Amino acid sequence: MERVRQAMSAAGVDALLLSVGPDLPWLIGYQAMPMERLTMLVVRAGAAGDGSADLVIPAFEVPRVVDRPDVFSIRGWGETDDPVALVADLVGGASTVAIGDHTWSRFLVSLQQALPGADWLAGGTVTGPLRAVKEAAEVERLQAAASGVDRVATALQTGEIPLIGRTEAEVSAELSRRVLAEGHAKVNFAIVASGPNAASPHHHAGDRVIQPGEVVLCDFGGTTVEPEGQPGYCSDITRCVHTGPPPPEFAEAYGVLQEAQARAVDAAVVGAPAQSVDKVARDHLAQSDLDRWFLHRLGHGIGVEEHEDPYLVDGNDAPLEAGNAFSVEPGFYVEGRWGARVEDIVVATDDGPLALNRVTHDLMVVEA
Repeated sequence: MERVRQAMSAAGVDALLLSVGPDLPWLIGYQAMPMERLTMLVVRAGAAGDGSADLVIPAFEVPRVVDRPDVFSIRGWGETDDPVALVADLVGGASTVAIGDHTWSRFLVSLQQALPGADWLAGGTVTGPLRAVKEAAEVERLQAAASGVDRVATALQTGEIPLIGRTEAEVSAELSRRVLAEGHAKVNFAIVASGPNAASPHHHAGDRVIQPGEVVLCDFGGTTVEPEGQPGYCSDITRCVHTGPPPPEFAEAYGVLQEAQARAVDAAVVGAPAQSVDKVARDHLAQSDLDRWFLHRLGHGIGVEEHEDPYLVDGNDAPLEAGNAFSVEPGFYVEGRWGARVEDIVVATDDGPLALNRVTHDLMVVEA
């Protein structure tokens, strides 16, 4: 909270309003219910002990909150109360207000009407840079999340998870069950893309039956179970297997991709511009004319949200900082034929890049 207030001061923000989305659990450990009743944390600027924070919340939701009276006060509101008016009263005469990026527009519009003299900013201008730099405890939670999906990926690579003759949806469901069993509270995605479907980066697993002699791309992750009053942290991994020996053309292309991913991980050092890491992977793929099939950015930040700052993409020249956590996931996608992607979560540290996912990147052949 003190770091948030310092960031507010630096940005000239008088009040920060956080509702649904990842900022609220990150800051106070409470996940707002996405519903028509307003939950909003009001943080007012000020030095430690001078500023104050109030959680405006439906009264019947108060029992779900882990009370931290030294951090924030709880203001439960009844069904006949006006929570927007309550928030506006707490904001007072603030001239510059930052509101959480995920806040529903109905509440933003109502607050703008209640506070006509305020200038408005996206809350991410305050919280984004702070959330992007993980503390040691956050890295530990990300590592635990990564280790869990590593075990699922190992089951995939060793043939423990049957593929041939099953639909993509059936395999996706099994991956999801295993992710939950590995300490995750929810599954954020479980992409299973077989054969020509692997050419679609965000393919939705469907009723296609997986055949012998084809690639199966699996990209899955979730949000971990954490003690009450603490946020969960996300996992994200992509591995490819082949149901039988791969064609030489595909095996060669996959080898180039594997090397591009390894080089990009090595390039993700503190101080390197984010876009330069993307370029390392893209340039290596270009040597084999695979860059034209690399359709997306190299990576995204990860933490309490599966996609957050920083983004490894051309045009982002911000230098990587120690504590930044992000995916490194080059791919190639040839429509109508096949596709492949290799993804790890990496943390930039003063001692060099730390890859949290440890399972092999090789194109494993499975016969089941």
